[in-house]
Amino acid sequence: MAAYENLYWWSNDGLRLHARDYPGGEEGQPPIICMAGLTRNARDFDALAARLAGRWRLIAVDFRGRGESAYAKDPMSYVPLTYVQDVEALLTDQGIDRYIAFGTSLGGIVTMLMAGPSRGRMMAALLNDVGPEIDAQGLSRIRGYVGKASVFPTWMHAARCVSENNADVYPDWQIKDWLAMAKRLYRLNSSGRIVLDYDLKIAEPFRVPGNEAGPDMWQALGSLRDVPTLIVRGGRSDLLSAATAERMAASLDQAELVTVPGVGHAPTLSETMLQEPIDRLLARALEGAAIRA
Repeated sequence: MAAYENLYWWSNDGLRLHARDYPGGEEGQPPIICMAGLTRNARDFDALAARLAGRWRLIAVDFRGRGESAYAKDPMSYVPLTYVQDVEALLTDQGIDRYIAFGTSLGGIVTMLMAGPSRGRMMAALLNDVGPEIDAQGLSRIRGYVGKASVFPTWMHAARCVSENNADVYPDWQIKDWLAMAKRLYRLNSSGRIVLDYDLKIAEPFRVPGNEAGPDMWQALGSLRDVPTLIVRGGRSDLLSAATAERMAASLDQAELVTVPGVGHAPTLSETMLQEPIDRLLARALEGAAIRA
């Protein structure tokens, strides 16, 4: 695991929020802001940070209600537009004027919504298994499990449950992989039990149709038209269809589409076949930053 520092800042409505700050990069080099999926947290990006450690600064965000970020008093604030405000508050707190956005699932929705207000500031974007249109099958699956408590006596019990629920997503994984995933999804509570590492109330707004994204996500995606963008799709994804991914790539001037075969929603970004596309994206971001300097 790459070394990191804990970074804290305050939301506009007074929540203390957290991110993992992995140091690296040269002076003036834009940091990578990493944003995870609905029930996930900053730990999802440990492997990516380990590969890029030293060469890039990565800030892996715990959205409100996840990981070490505070839980919201109003569960209806668990919506993408609020997450955008929280991340913008982070950028202001850290004095970041240019950045690269990596977003998985919900994090990708936040990335698209930030692209318009961040015009000229977002130097590149990675959208991991998410787009302006979300397949109904994937939404139904997520609504079926989000917000439902699960408690385990040991990490192995948690890993086996995660394996049973996600076997179709990562059919080639071994028990060590499931154990690692369990430790990203769950935490040890004060009673010594293993519980989900998010506020179960994040499910309340998500169950309202339309709250999973924004009002016009194709328009939001359009703000990335001239931004170097890597679109990653799991070949077995039930959330991002091949047709939607291809339409996304065709609508952007600087997009690359990579499909990870044999993986569902969502790729971990640590897959070997993604290393070169990610490095190409980062190189293009540096070129753009140099031109605008």
